[in-house]
Amino acid sequence: MDLEAQKYPIGKYDVYRPASAEERAERIAVLRALPGQLRAAIAGLNDAQLDTSYREGGWTVRQLVHHVADSHLNAYTRTKVALTEDSFEIRPYNQTNWVTTPDGSFAPELSLKLLEAIHEKWTLLLEQLTPEQFDRSMTHPERPGQQLDVKWLLGLYSWHGLHHTAHITKLRERMGW
Repeated sequence: MDLEAQKYPIGKYDVYRPASAEERAERIAVLRALPGQLRAAIAGLNDAQLDTSYREGGWTVRQLVHHVADSHLNAYTRTKVALTEDSFEIRPYNQTNWVTTPDGSFAPELSLKLLEAIHEKWTLLLEQLTPEQFDRSMTHPERPGQQLDVKWLLGLYSWHGLHHTAHITKLRERMGW
């Protein structure tokens, strides 16, 4: 498998914004299913396997699990802020630094529990939003000139979870785990 396929096993994010109620419901369902899919992806892995990088120079499986929980916690918070504040500018964070803090070496179960709770609350919230609330805007300093909205967050993070879960499942296939 080439490096690009290892980096983007489901393809790069295409800035998809689920515009219709049906598209939003599909993406919310993806978010709802993610914690179980991620749990299944790491089921039965031992510590050595959890500490294996999904590709050369990439994060370990353990770090990926913690990263998804951290990232989706930030996404949930960004959703809430976008719904409650005008002129919201996302505060970026260094994701690599986050996965290298001491909690990045903890058992993945802690982040799976966190992810389950975040996704349960987040998907219930998203199901209650009006079309106007999905249009609530935000900006990102690393995306100058782009107007982003809650639909963008929903599209991005539904892709994001599948993207990292595929890193793990493709690694397992390559390694015969």
